[in-house]
Amino acid sequence: MSHLQEICFKAGRYPDTDLYPFNLPLVKDTSHLSFRSPITFFAGENGTGKSTLLRAICRACGIHIWEGEGRRRYSKSPFEDSLHNCMEAAWNNGSVPGAYFSSDIFRDFAVILDEFAVSDPGILKYFGGHSLMNQSHGQSLLSYFSSRYSLKGLYLLDEPETALSPASQVRLIRIIGEAAARGDAQFIIASHSPILLACPGAVIYSFDEVPPRVVAYEETEYYKVYKEFLEDRGKFLGEDAGRSTQDAGGKRGSNKSG
Repeated sequence: MSHLQEICFKAGRYPDTDLYPFNLPLVKDTSHLSFRSPITFFAGENGTGKSTLLRAICRACGIHIWEGEGRRRYSKSPFEDSLHNCMEAAWNNGSVPGAYFSSDIFRDFAVILDEFAVSDPGILKYFGGHSLMNQSHGQSLLSYFSSRYSLKGLYLLDEPETALSPASQVRLIRIIGEAAARGDAQFIIASHSPILLACPGAVIYSFDEVPPRVVAYEETEYYKVYKEFLEDRGKFLGEDAGRSTQDAGGKRGSNKSG
């Protein structure tokens, strides 16, 4: 189920289209984005506005973005965090709670969670039952994902593939797919990962176009570049890269036969 059906941009409310984020082509030339699938990906080059929009959607939907008190953020403009005031959310059957995930704030969150657990150990059951700090970064992320996304809600993730191995990314696809299949969880994810983008049933918006356009998995630049690289990395790195591997393979073969 898609709890959030649509986000509409209200250009008449923009305070200054010469300053960030209202100067982004994405914001200036997009009227709305629809969410017809319980899993939606934002794909595109850095600087196209994926993360900016994700945070704005989060705030427009009343979802808190947790950030540690010690984290300093350098504003690009006085309007950096006001985009959500110029957007409206259209819900399918009323708003739902949710959560925002970004790898750059996750460790701070894990530390604070441990401090809370000193006085309330039961809080850990919502995050896998164990301290997130006593696991590897990748393990703690998967523990968080599998536990948090078992609840009904709208979940926004900004580049969750960070610190996840390819195998762990496949596991995250399964966690997201199983949660969406229950019918009560919706995901909007900004990602550069061609593994995550392969999530079955997902709708992919390409932010390399304005307004963003829905594209097939095979149309994404991530898929094209990774496919070309794996098939012929010498094309990207120079012919010597491919030759060195062939030479190494030949040497290994000669050692076995000798």
